[in-house]
Amino acid sequence: MKYSFFSRGRRELPKAPEPEMTLWRQLWQLLWVVLSGLGLGAVSLLLAIGPYPLALLHGYLESPLLLYLNLAPVVALALLGYGLFRSPHRGFLFASILTLGFSVGSYFKLFFRDDPLMMADLFLLKEAGNMAGNYRLFLDWYLAIALLCVLGGYLFLRLFVRRRLPKGSRPRHVTVLLGCTLALLLTPSILSDSLYDGKGARYQYLENQWSATQQYIAHGFVYPFLHSAVDAVDLPPQDYDKDSAQALLEQYTDADIPGDKKVNVIGIMLEGYNDFTKFDIPDLSPQVYEVWHQLEAEGVAGDLVTNIFAGGTVDTERCFLTGYSELKNYRGAVNAYPWYFQSQGYTVEGMHPCFQWFYNRLNINQYMGFENYYFVENYFESLVGNTTAPDRIFFPELLKTYREKTADGSPYFTFSVTYQGHGPYASEGYYWGGEPPVPPSDRYTPEQRNILNNYLGSIRDTNQYLKEFTDALRKDDTPVVLVLFGDHNPWMGDGNSVYQALGVNFDMNTAEGFTNYYGTRYIIWANDAAKEALGRDFSGEGPTISPSFLMNELFRQCGWTGPAYLQATNEVMDQVGVINIPTGLYMEQGQLTDVLSAEGAALVKSYHDLQYYVQKEFFYGE
Repeated sequence: MKYSFFSRGRRELPKAPEPEMTLWRQLWQLLWVVLSGLGLGAVSLLLAIGPYPLALLHGYLESPLLLYLNLAPVVALALLGYGLFRSPHRGFLFASILTLGFSVGSYFKLFFRDDPLMMADLFLLKEAGNMAGNYRLFLDWYLAIALLCVLGGYLFLRLFVRRRLPKGSRPRHVTVLLGCTLALLLTPSILSDSLYDGKGARYQYLENQWSATQQYIAHGFVYPFLHSAVDAVDLPPQDYDKDSAQALLEQYTDADIPGDKKVNVIGIMLEGYNDFTKFDIPDLSPQVYEVWHQLEAEGVAGDLVTNIFAGGTVDTERCFLTGYSELKNYRGAVNAYPWYFQSQGYTVEGMHPCFQWFYNRLNINQYMGFENYYFVENYFESLVGNTTAPDRIFFPELLKTYREKTADGSPYFTFSVTYQGHGPYASEGYYWGGEPPVPPSDRYTPEQRNILNNYLGSIRDTNQYLKEFTDALRKDDTPVVLVLFGDHNPWMGDGNSVYQALGVNFDMNTAEGFTNYYGTRYIIWANDAAKEALGRDFSGEGPTISPSFLMNELFRQCGWTGPAYLQATNEVMDQVGVINIPTGLYMEQGQLTDVLSAEGAALVKSYHDLQYYVQKEFFYGE
């Protein structure tokens, strides 16, 4: 007999035993668990389209295979939750948190950056959390419907399908087994590249079937998200031939830079920087890009076709530093060009006036061969406090550090990434000095004009300090080569609204649309002292290339032979200058194509094999 202090000695009545669950009751509950999983999967498909047309939902409905691969994993999750937590409503809540959590994250990411959530993004949760504060979350009808469906489903199961499975019961074990079995049966189909590329996706409903984002959402969300695990794992290329890769690399020998040719190198990747004059913006002030165009006329300038749009800065950055067309989630030493410069006696440093955790640069830059890197925490904080530094701070500090490090005549390689141009850009008011770069027009709303002007105002401000920086280098007797390039097109309103208002061609069935979407510009510029030391004039239009070949072009302009890997990839650059990973498109001999010639295909195959071999088999930095 049990007594309670609060009951003042009254006897506690025993609980009535729960009636035994009959087979029909078990089947009844199992049916509702399956239906709840299907409903949850359907809600995820609603959110999968993000800002894109509702017609995509019709495409999903027309493909039984696509529905199966998106809904069945959620059903498996609901079954697993039911077995683990013993009640339908708790299992549904478990499945909802996981499914809707990722779906809503992808929904916002599509709106803000035209980029879906992928498995590899889970390695960058800290960066995502810190960047989330820069965007304004919202609640629209799609999200409201999703939340109401989840709430309604939970309450229905809680009130009307509430019987719990007994602990240690056979039905509970069977339910867990069903969920795990379904998940295992789905795995081969979900991870299959041939199935993903060949069937199911409803490309006919897309605005542009060559858009990597649209290709992704054409498959739904749950299915492509799980399939993206393939890319999150470091696997060898298809039909990888280690012996051929080794034999190719052994044809070349690392070549030293002659002592009298060791000019200093300053690389600067400008955040969100692109030359918008190519978009024929009416009445755009010529002052915005005047400095940039002057530098283009004084140096070698060309188109840089990146793998990214409106985000993913680190892809362009690391493709340049490594010479790789595809990046990995680096967790250790990486064969990269900064190691080569170290081996040549250069001091190797860089700057990023942002935080060291951003894209894990603190660690990964060390893995790539940087001896020192200046971030907010270890440098800029004393100048601006615990915030990012604008270009009016960045450029003078870069010049100051450059002069200090080269005062003794030793060669210096520095690569920096700016932050000022990072979006989003304010839609309310104009926040830069002087007249707005673009006057009012019926082509766009006041909000869209503010976004455009705040972006272009930032560009004009950047160029003011870039001019002061290059003017100082121009007068120096110390030889220096400057490499400037933009990382990607900027964000221009949710759903690319400003680009649409400007009528920018993003049709990737055309070379113009493809390069508009993925293209920025690069400049390789040298002062007179460097031109004299190298015996080169540094002038003319450079080739259209991927960021992974930009270092090749720099070495070619300097007249350097370079490391064996760079030498081995020169032929690839000359034949297939652009290898765009998201779309599978190439530019071979200047022509956009998705089918390479036999020679081009062989070169690209050897290039991918060589990348993997160099990353896996040995380390230059030892």
